[in-house]
Amino acid sequence: MKVLHISAECYPAAKAGGLGDVAGALPKYLTESGCAATVIIPKYHTKWILAQTWKAVFHGRFPMGNESISFTIQKLEGGGLGFPLYVTDIPGKYDRPSVYLDENGKGFKDEVERSLCFQQATLHWVKQLEQLPEVIHCHDHHTGLTPFMMEHCAVFSRLAKIPTVFTIHNAEYHGTFGWNKVNQLPVFDGRVGGLIDWDRAINPLAAAIKCCWRLTTVSPTYMRELQLNAGNLAPLLQQEQAKSKGVLNGIDAQVWNPKTDHLIAEHLKRSLKTFKQKNKTALKDKFTIQDDLPLITFIGRLAGEKGANLLAPMIDRFLQTGNKASFIVLGTGEPQIHQALKQLGQRYPDYVNVALEYNEQLAHQLYAGSDFLVMPSKVEPCGLNQMYSMRYGTIPIVRAVGGLKDTVKDIGQTDGRGIQFIHLTIEDATNALKRATNLYQNTQQFEKIRKTITAIDFSWENSANQYIDLYNSIITITK
Repeated sequence: MKVLHISAECYPAAKAGGLGDVAGALPKYLTESGCAATVIIPKYHTKWILAQTWKAVFHGRFPMGNESISFTIQKLEGGGLGFPLYVTDIPGKYDRPSVYLDENGKGFKDEVERSLCFQQATLHWVKQLEQLPEVIHCHDHHTGLTPFMMEHCAVFSRLAKIPTVFTIHNAEYHGTFGWNKVNQLPVFDGRVGGLIDWDRAINPLAAAIKCCWRLTTVSPTYMRELQLNAGNLAPLLQQEQAKSKGVLNGIDAQVWNPKTDHLIAEHLKRSLKTFKQKNKTALKDKFTIQDDLPLITFIGRLAGEKGANLLAPMIDRFLQTGNKASFIVLGTGEPQIHQALKQLGQRYPDYVNVALEYNEQLAHQLYAGSDFLVMPSKVEPCGLNQMYSMRYGTIPIVRAVGGLKDTVKDIGQTDGRGIQFIHLTIEDATNALKRATNLYQNTQQFEKIRKTITAIDFSWENSANQYIDLYNSIITITK
């Protein structure tokens, strides 16, 4: 079975969030399970992409509105990823060092044109292949118009019968733009225009939901949440639920392996307690950590969607009321959250550490050295950080939403894995921190839970097999 994944991100080539992790891991595990998976992304000018050797395999040109778009499809030479990786090189569109944001941290003003030309260039390459993919798997709104164009644009008629799968990684972003830009799409019969329209605009996310053969989200709970509470898209998701399925993401157990991880100070050998202590000690080179206190960490985007606006007030409330713990916050995001965290660090220099940066190596070290990881998410389609943390013996403190609810069972239940809280409030979040410190003081239970969570299998094998079953079900329809 040959499956082509079309994505805006793919680790390690280009990553801004969980989409990059999934697009870099799922194809590898699909391939290991006997499904020939390939990935294509835009050719950004990230450090990783520029450091590789690429071989041009196709040159093309097509009209898009008033522009004539010239592009080249290039294949990564040397491999090493576990699957073939291609890039769509479009001069002037993607030859920038960042995936989505300019040097001022703002989205590129030509984002609509970029996504439209990436999708069209990719399909122009696919349609001329001697052996077509048996399934095309699209990811998030950046590729949301691909299923529509394959089926309804005459220029891509050769692709009309290829089954499509569309995965929603984050339904907060729709990629919506006005009908005044419809001339940038290939010609299609106006009678099917309703398939890309939502609320009197062209909505790539809504178009994908309508046009794909199968729709997935990255956790079962997130699928149920979207069908009930996805703003004006909820009715559409309810209407399309017969073709919908929530498939929980996995993690790349080869990359996230405490026994072999080259980015951490100490590997896990026989003693989990020794492993944790030595990695915690290694963090003292950069941070102020109290030996007798639990270390609670946040790793991720500092955005309201991640509940990061709660971090400063909840930590402040926790420390103000006489509780004690060491905190480290690693991430970048919204300026007002940066400012609040800086001020918090100045107020509590002995307890609060703030690293306003993206640092993959430090993230690994924090998973290895922390006692708890806090994820107060407003929205969390799946969440990978809680799985990484458990793999390294770090107990998650999570809001019971999306994939966090699916993966982190509260310690108040049988076989508990972590600490849940329900409401997106300072009070609920602070109480969760207090429960964590109480657990830390109960040494026997704390060590037992730590050992339990390191043994949980969050690898991609199960998820990959679910996708293979899904692919087989739609390939059968075409035969």
